[in-house]
Amino acid sequence: MAIRDRGKLKWQSAFFMPEHVKMLQDLKRDDQKVGRPILDEYQIVEFEQKICLAMEFSYQVKVKTWEKGFFKCYTGLLHRLDEINKTLIIEQEEQFIYLRFSYIVGIELVEG
Repeated sequence: MAIRDRGKLKWQSAFFMPEHVKMLQDLKRDDQKVGRPILDEYQIVEFEQKICLAMEFSYQVKVKTWEKGFFKCYTGLLHRLDEINKTLIIEQEEQFIYLRFSYIVGIELVEG
């Protein structure tokens, strides 16, 4: 009676535990994170001027934010500037997006 050996297959893992898969995904996501950029006074003044222009002439704006290590871009009409809650409200496709001033790292006016 011959013994059937699986060879290399017995040393290969059959599956990953869900905890291992989640840990690998978290490590990959953490590796892609970037640090928060530091803005100087001139950049902040430039952002304020662009916000004033966008509100006065109804220009579309492209706002770049930094949230938890990643950059996100939002494009739409500037609906309102809430100075009490320190948020910028953008209207994008019939919905409103609330962006905190502290998350904003770039503002561009969209021509067209």
